[in-house]
Amino acid sequence: MAVLGLLALLAFCTLVALGWWQVERRAWKLQLIARVEERVHAPPVALPEPARWPQVTAASDEYRRVRLSGRFLHERETLVQALTELGSGFWVLTPLAQADGRIVLVNRGFVPPERRDRAGRAAGEPQGEVALTGLLRITEPGGGFLRRNDAAAGRWYSRDVAAMAAARGLQPSQVAPFFVDAEKDPQAGAGQPVGGLTVISFRNSHMVYALTWFTLALLVLGAAWRVWLEEKRLRRAQDGAQQAD
Repeated sequence: MAVLGLLALLAFCTLVALGWWQVERRAWKLQLIARVEERVHAPPVALPEPARWPQVTAASDEYRRVRLSGRFLHERETLVQALTELGSGFWVLTPLAQADGRIVLVNRGFVPPERRDRAGRAAGEPQGEVALTGLLRITEPGGGFLRRNDAAAGRWYSRDVAAMAAARGLQPSQVAPFFVDAEKDPQAGAGQPVGGLTVISFRNSHMVYALTWFTLALLVLGAAWRVWLEEKRLRRAQDGAQQAD
């Protein structure tokens, strides 16, 4: 009985700890959502300087509105498979060479499969110096779920900045370790990539998980209480039987 009680106590404490951890995770997630909401609606700021590139993280910078300017290197664009509200197709990621030599990969937007061939879009591509605003995004190394990027075959499932830069012959030291999702350009011609399709959503089921763990803890407590009562009843019955003898 003592061993069973210790096991029940251990299970109860573990489940309560898991529930409390989910409560803390929910608080963190709500802070994250509020922080991102503030960033995406804030006035755009300058890109992080190269000296700060190693410190750029999702927590400190992702979804921050930034402004940048430069010249697109359209001949070095990369197509990344995408699924958007407009259907399936490709993100068009194009290096933007800035005046100081820095290069930032810009996700110019979405094109459907019939527009994947650059030759059909080249006539409307912005030339010369351009200025744009977008959301800073963190690189996505490796690939997508169960699908690895294949640079040699030109198959990309994630926006892996370093790998795409290497595949396009760009100097790693000049390329920012992040990319920018361009906002929708109302002046973009027909057939050009559609920007402004960044999906900003965060799963927040932590309260459901917390309630699940707390409920299981209560069930363990209730089961232990019932076992204790049953054990107490059996002992009384045994004591009564012995006294009758």
